[in-house]
Formats: sequence, C-alpha cells, structure tokens
Amino acid sequence: MADIIITCDSTADLPLELIEKYNIGVIPLGVTLGDTTYQDGVNITPDEIYAHHAKTGELPKTTAANVGDFMDFFTPYVEAGKTVIHFPISSEMSSTYNNALLASAEWDNVHIIDSKNLSTGIGLVVVAAAEMAQSGMEAQAIVAKAEELVKCSDASFVIDNLEYLHKGGRCSAVAMLGANLLKLKPCIDVTNGKMDVSKKYRGKYGEVLKQYVSERLCDLSAIDDSRIFITHAGCADEIVNAVVEQVKAYGYFKEIIPCRAGCTISSHCGADTLGILYIRKSPKA
Repeated sequence: MADIIITCDSTADLPLELIEKYNIGVIPLGVTLGDTTYQDGVNITPDEIYAHHAKTGELPKTTAANVGDFMDFFTPYVEAGKTVIHFPISSEMSSTYNNALLASAEWDNVHIIDSKNLSTGIGLVVVAAAEMAQSGMEAQAIVAKAEELVKCSDASFVIDNLEYLHKGGRCSAVAMLGANLLKLKPCIDVTNGKMDVSKKYRGKYGEVLKQYVSERLCDLSAIDDSRIFITHAGCADEIVNAVVEQVKAYGYFKEIIPCRAGCTISSHCGADTLGILYIRKSPKA
C-alpha cells in the first residue's frame, strides 16, 4: 500500500472520513461565483452556492483542473516514489480527464482511469481501488479490476426542482413549466459516461423517493452488498433519514453511507437532489 496512492477529483463526493481512512488524494475543481474562483470543497461549499444564487439569481460556473494543476498534484507523489492511480470525472462530462491524461504522460507510474461517472458513482470505484491497494494488490491488477468496476458502477439521482437545470441550459422553459405543473421529478441515470433522463416520477418528493428506492433495489441479487451511498445535494434531514431507513430495512448492505454532494453536482442540479449509488455484480445493461 505504501507505494500506491489512489486519487480522484472533488467530483467523487467522498466523505472526509473515507478520504482519511483510505489515504485518498483529492484534487479540487474550480467553482466561479461572480468574479471569484474558488476550489471545490476547499474554500467554497454547496450552501454558499445556494445562498449566492438566492441573492443574485446567478448560477456558478464549474471549471476543470488544467494540465498544470495536475502536474502540481501528481509531482509530490511521484517524487515520493509512489504509483498513482487517478479517477477523474467522466470524459464525456468534462475536460478534466483529458487534462489528467496529458499531465500523466510525463511519468510511467501515473495511471488515469476514465470513471465514466460522477459523484459517488466515481467514489465507489475509488474506495474499491483503495481497498485493493491496502490488500497488497499490484498496480496493474488494480487498474484492470477498476476498469471492470467502472462498467458496474450504478449512479442515478432524482431531482425535485428543475430550476438549476433550466438556468444551466439543460432543460427548456417549456419542459420546466410542464414538469412543475405536473409535479414531475426526473430521474437522471449515468449511462456510458453521460447523463440521461431515465424516468419521470410524479408526486411529492418524499413519496417519489420511496418508489425510486424500491425500483432501484428490486433485484438485490444483481447488486454487490459491500456498500451503498445515499448522496444528496442539501435535502432536508427527514428526507435523507427516511431513505436511509428504507435501505436499512433490506438488511442487505454491509455499509450504508449517507453523504452530501459537493459543489459540482450542487451547481448543476441544485438542492433537493438525491440518489442511491452502488456497484452491480455485472456491467450495467
């Protein structure tokens, strides 16, 4: 383990306790509010983004880490004699992957794996890779296994309010109006590295989430029981707790980890977004 370091960018949304437990390196992405650019998870929080939007009506802009940022990030690990295995946000969603790949060309012992995911859909594979490293697995074997796990990471979210998606240009005004009138809650699925609407639920958010969880966990035999993340972007405690209790009632997962989404997810989806994320035993269809 001493010679291998598992790293990711801040979009993996891993809780601090897991970052510390597995000694995971994290490079922050940029978040710009007004004329000021911050570092995701370092000097800006999702709640500050929401407050800025409520005050100004302005959405933040998220920016990729550039090649120079990655050079600075990888160099101390390489100079310490470590092999780096890095997991950036999906190449389909950001130039972060390509920038990391360009930076890694300087060294033979820096491996970049396209997560083809976001949020704890990345985090699931990062933690699994860290566990492999702790077990003494060689770097190339970790890379090969992680690339297989990427295909099995199941990430989805249900969004209560389309305002952020609309203002960010990802939802038309007509679609937003229709969804609000019908109380529709879209479910966003990550498939082949891209986000798509897989279903539209109708009703109150808490009731919708009950249905969503039941449908996602209808076939537990197809899901790895190691852990499940319940990741949300500022949902009320009672909403999150209800989902936690619903998942606990299955008595299936060894670890149930509620966590808060970071600035990237929060900037694009807004508050009242929640998903359950886990590893499937075979690649997603």
